[in-house]
Amino acid sequence: MSTPTLDGCGREISYLRVSVTDRCNLRCVYCMPAEGVPDLGHNRMLRLEEIARLVRIGAGLGIRNVRITGGEPLVRLGIVDLVAMIRAIEDIESISMTTNGIALPQFAEQLAGAGLNRVNISLDTLDADRYRTITRRGRLEDALAGIRAAYAFGLTPVKINMVVMAGVNDDEVVSFAGRTVSEGWHVRFIEFMPLGEQARLARASYVSSTVTRQRIEEAWGPLVPADIEGFGPARTWRVPGSDGSIGLISALSQHFCSSCNRIRLTADGTLVPCLFSDLAYDLWEPMRAGADDDSLRDIWLEALAHKPAGHHLERALTTTSHQMSRIGG
Repeated sequence: MSTPTLDGCGREISYLRVSVTDRCNLRCVYCMPAEGVPDLGHNRMLRLEEIARLVRIGAGLGIRNVRITGGEPLVRLGIVDLVAMIRAIEDIESISMTTNGIALPQFAEQLAGAGLNRVNISLDTLDADRYRTITRRGRLEDALAGIRAAYAFGLTPVKINMVVMAGVNDDEVVSFAGRTVSEGWHVRFIEFMPLGEQARLARASYVSSTVTRQRIEEAWGPLVPADIEGFGPARTWRVPGSDGSIGLISALSQHFCSSCNRIRLTADGTLVPCLFSDLAYDLWEPMRAGADDDSLRDIWLEALAHKPAGHHLERALTTTSHQMSRIGG
């Protein structure tokens, strides 16, 4: 088994986030315009076999953990087959997925059977009317049914991703924290990140993780450290005596660049070393032109060598040209 490859800053890169589509059945205000995004075209999207090939090349460079994202990954035809293909790659240890959960009642059993380990479910409110406003079209009951399906078929620990937005849903952080006590939820409170066309909204809606934690502790008392399985950037805590956990993802206020272990592959075959950088390395064109694995591996290595040391978004809430719906967060 290969050891994780070091990037240009000496960090071990073992975690690959794979966006399998830029399509989604929702239009969340922080992710996608109301009218959706321009169609990339079927031919430009990576085929399932191409995604699996690139993951295999990544595994040879030390990738051990794969997260499947979108858009909404469950709208991608053949998604269960893709999970099975990735599971068959010898060195891949963990496969997870970020989803809005709406289609999980239909797919959870198949995904678990194909080898998916766990899911993160995006859920930004527990109020049905507010859910429809944030998603522009969704139903809260469908997302909650997805959470139940994930538990029923062992896609655990199920983690709930809440993007905290001032004046939108920040008044619900205490009630979400309460679900970690009453129902054992693992909630991840995420700072609103200035990415793409939603940057202006992010500036107006930003709430730091420090403020979020203060509100939770005012209601539930001091949090204690928690050790929850996962390979992402969350700092995890729990209310004493609870079965669930509280994760704080502080990309702006307390960024985790020095320990970043990830690289991203977009649905159109682009390697992105950093979410907050415009650096991008095309794999689609050389692969479609017949490049062998060694040539594609060299592009991986170039991307890793140029992964930035960090970002400075906290200084001015500046942005990049990447779109959340296309890069997978």
